[in-house]
Parts: sequence; structure tokens; C-alpha cells
Amino acid sequence: MRTEIGGHMHRLTIAALGAAILSAAGGAAEAKEYILTAVKPDKLVMVDPAAREVAKVYTVPDSTPGVLTITPSPDGRIAYVLVNRWESISGIDLETGKQVFRADFSTGDVRTKGMFGMTISPDGSEIFIFQSPVRLHSGEYEVLDTRIAVYRTADGIGAKPVRTFPAPRRTAILTNSNDGKKLYAVNWDITVMDPQTGAVLDVHKVRNWGRANHSEPDVLDVWPQWEQADIFSTPYYAVRTDVAMDHPEAFQTGMLTLDLESREFVMENYEPTAAIIFSTVVNPVRRNEVYGVYTTLSKIDIEKDELVKRVDLDHTYYTINVSGDGKEVYVGGTMDDISVYDSETLEKIGEIRMPGGADQALASMRMIER
Repeated sequence: MRTEIGGHMHRLTIAALGAAILSAAGGAAEAKEYILTAVKPDKLVMVDPAAREVAKVYTVPDSTPGVLTITPSPDGRIAYVLVNRWESISGIDLETGKQVFRADFSTGDVRTKGMFGMTISPDGSEIFIFQSPVRLHSGEYEVLDTRIAVYRTADGIGAKPVRTFPAPRRTAILTNSNDGKKLYAVNWDITVMDPQTGAVLDVHKVRNWGRANHSEPDVLDVWPQWEQADIFSTPYYAVRTDVAMDHPEAFQTGMLTLDLESREFVMENYEPTAAIIFSTVVNPVRRNEVYGVYTTLSKIDIEKDELVKRVDLDHTYYTINVSGDGKEVYVGGTMDDISVYDSETLEKIGEIRMPGGADQALASMRMIER
């Protein structure tokens, strides 16, 4: 009898374990991708790109005139956003809509702005934000040294920095290596820092590249959107100095990439400048393909260093992202829509309108999985 009961219980345990495994597998299979964006004056928006519709809208406290940089937690549960005229970080629980984290930068006579650059550690425990403080005097502003401040996400409402360290001015992007051992600050160059101490470990030369027969390159990038391929990318513009200014190849556009896994850094020209591109994203499946956006949508092959295709857009878009399967490209920012394009053909295949016709303006557009 004992053997039968034991065998029966053993079978039940195996069945229960199997059910749990199937349930877990089913949950993973049912996970969906969502787009996080924001609209003026105070809304964070979660979009279901497959359904081509807005899934949820969250009101972010004290965020007028708009929500700027968006940094999702690695598990896709919380969105950390730069708000309050760039003087605070708010963390919004995407399930409940409640504010679960708040860090206010300015204190006393020092007004501190966060300037786009914000990222979260790979384990989700710390947020890094580039800050530009000034001391307010009765007749002048005293410009103080720029810095990176680090906050613990577990500190919740009223979080204070657990450490700060100097950072170069003009830093507009912060991101981490996938192992969390390096923090990249994108400024005139890309400063590689120790995320614990702020010590400078290396510098990837951008403005100071010293390339023969080229001017210093110019880079404009304030949009974080590397989460799908784990590759930071941005266009750059330079002038060839070995040809006349009216030569058709005098002005060059190139692509900068920094692989957050392998840490490989590359800058290569790919076309004589024909279109302005504000921001780019790398296809996570065909990793040689980079898509760029502004008044046009461009596809660039960074292995062959050449433009593959370019199409005109309905209006200007500032930011861009891509689906996890590499099949769809999403362009957003500026106005009240996100347009969807086929990554192979660059044919427009969909559109998602923002609530109330509100502008996204300079807000990030990030991909999460839930």
C-alpha cells in the first residue's frame, strides 16, 4: 500500500512539475513586445505594435511640460522617465500606473538638470543620470562641474544619489556594457568609465578621431534605442579635406556602432551626404542592417558600408526602433503618430495614433517585453 501511495504521489509530483514547466513555457511564449513613448504634457504611453493600438496611458506626476528620456527596467515592469523640466526622475509601475520611484535633483540654491543621458544597470539595481548643476546667485548663475549621479532603484520615493563622479560636458547618451562592468558616456568622444568609481578606463575617439583627409566628425544623438540588438549606433557627418568643397563626395555620412556585448567600436563612411539622419537602430536579426530616420527612412548595410534603400516619410520623425524579430521598423517622435514599416521593403504597413492627438516631441521610444 505504501508503495502504491508513494508511486501515486510521485506521479502527482511529476505531473505538477510538468504542469508548472508547461505553464512557465506558455507564459514565456505569450510574452509580447510593447513600445514605450510619451506625449505632452504629462503622459507615458504603452503601445501594442502588433495590435496597432495604444494599450495603456499613464499620467506621470509633476512632468509638465513633457516626459523626456525613457529608461525601462530590464524586466519591463517599471519605466524611469526624466520629468519636471529635466530636474527629476520618476519611476512608473507599468502594471499599476503608480509612481514607485522619485529622485529630485535640485536642492537649496543649486538647480540641477538631467540632460538626456540616463541608463539603468543590467541588473536593474541602479540608475545613472548625467547632471548639469548651477548655483543660483542674486545676479548670476554659477556654472558647476557636470557629473553622473547614481541612484538605487530600491530607494523608491525620495531617492538620493549614492555616489557621483565627474563626467564630460556635452554627454547626451549613457549606456552600459552588457556585463555591467563599463559605463559609456557619449560626448565629444565616448568616455569608457568604471560604473562604481567613475574612473576613466578608455576613450573611443569620435571628435578627436584624427582620420587622414577628414574634418572632425559631427554627431547629434540624444535618443536611447539599442535594447533590441545590444548595439549603440549613431550617424556622423564629416568633410573630406582632400577634395574641393564642391566635389560630389566632399561631404560624407558615416555610421558609428558600439557593440555592448563584444565592446567592438567602429566608425565608417557609407555615402556622400544626401539626407540628414537624427537617430538610428540596428536590426537584432540581420545585424548588418541599420535604419535611420528624420525626413526619410534609410536602410544602411554596415558590413558593405553602403546605403541600401531610402524612402520619403509623411513628416519628420526623430526616433526609431525595431521589433525583436527584425521584421518591423517603428518611427516616432515629433507628432502624434508612430508609423510602422516593413524592414525588408521599407513599405509603410501601419500607423498608431497617440491619445488626444498629443505630440511626442523629444521623448524616447523604447521596446520592452511583458
